[in-house]
Amino acid sequence: MGDNFFLDLEKQVRDSCQIDNELFERFDVKRGLRNKDQTGVLVGLTNIGDVVGYKKEEDKVVAVPGRLLYRGIDIEDITHGFQKEKRHGFDETVYLLLTGSLPNQAQLEDFTAHMATMRPLPDHFVKDMILSMKGKDVLNMLARSVLGLYTLDDNPDDIALDNMIKQTLNLIAKFPSIVAYSYQALKHAYQGKTLSIRHPRPELTTAENFLHLIRGGCDAYTRLESDLLDLALVLHAEHGGGNNSTFTMRVTSSSETDIYSSVTSAIASLKGPLHGGANLKVLEMMEDMKKHVKDWSNEIEVEEYLLRILNKKANDFSGKIYGIGHAVYTISDPRATLLKEKARELAIEKGRLEEFELYSLVEKITPEVFRVFKGEKSTKVVCINVDFYSGFVYSCIGIPRELFTPLFAIARVPGWCTHRLEELTFSAKRIIRPAFKNVYGKHEYIPMNDRL
Repeated sequence: MGDNFFLDLEKQVRDSCQIDNELFERFDVKRGLRNKDQTGVLVGLTNIGDVVGYKKEEDKVVAVPGRLLYRGIDIEDITHGFQKEKRHGFDETVYLLLTGSLPNQAQLEDFTAHMATMRPLPDHFVKDMILSMKGKDVLNMLARSVLGLYTLDDNPDDIALDNMIKQTLNLIAKFPSIVAYSYQALKHAYQGKTLSIRHPRPELTTAENFLHLIRGGCDAYTRLESDLLDLALVLHAEHGGGNNSTFTMRVTSSSETDIYSSVTSAIASLKGPLHGGANLKVLEMMEDMKKHVKDWSNEIEVEEYLLRILNKKANDFSGKIYGIGHAVYTISDPRATLLKEKARELAIEKGRLEEFELYSLVEKITPEVFRVFKGEKSTKVVCINVDFYSGFVYSCIGIPRELFTPLFAIARVPGWCTHRLEELTFSAKRIIRPAFKNVYGKHEYIPMNDRL
């Protein structure tokens, strides 16, 4: 069996996967669950999150400034509220998403205390599941560990509401510890670094604990670093039911499978470079830009480089300006706006203001670059998305690149689990089953001796 076997097999498989684009039009197929006007196909209802980027007026779609709401509360009000009161808000955000209401002081203290008790991982689990079964990808190790938690659950398949809430809180609390230990194992096994396994500290917030677990004690990070990480967690906690990983969570949960299998499926979706890995792509693109643009403040030089990207002559030759554009937001992504507000402070603290200004310049001129590239008649409107600044923020904090997308998972698991609770608690629930039309045509069975 030589190379020709696989080459022939590959050709047959490729040929069998081809579908005439005209057929999608003929049968009015909603490719990617998108309508012809590129709005999302409405497939469900939710009380949890709302992503606003356009409105429909008669027969046309009109772009509007982006808004993100958690349980009806604008994300701008939520984050500014935390900042005004000078406290971290991720635990409170989790409470809001789960219950639909903001906690009072006593409720928040009880909730935070409970989550703190849930953070530690059993020693044997850390040893057997994380340290012994080493891996080169933290998200893969996270997915494996989540499935492993099934074996520690006395009632893993029970979908009674009280049990699902317990499972949800346990997973949300343990995600930072699993991710941190997986990174330490990776670093030790493949980078020759010291293995450091630290215990979570109950008095620290989620953001502070994560920095403690990957870097050391309280003096290993600044207040601004932990503030920015907490903000990033809050901004990524929920994004409506239509994003790929959350929809994956709802699809798998609708079959009434266990929470560990559903969360693992969502992690698998997030791992894809078209979903969770974009912030790293932005950082790599900007690093390439810094090498090839001599004057970072020169708009003409930056514009020329961006046009080279679009013409597939720069960076990774994909023709994509990473961190630009979004399926819903066109005028603005509120998460990017809020992250940028604080990112400048962090850039100043880290001596990277010039680099931050380069990001701002790219943000400013990219819409016009797109217009020039597409032609004078183009009406396409684009804006930066949250990934544009998140990678820069993580790098300023000193978070390793291997943790960029896993941090997304730590932030988003509350949203995933809340959507699962809604999917399985709703009285009129149904298994999610969209339709695919077969266009392969009818073929006859051919006896072996008559086949070519």
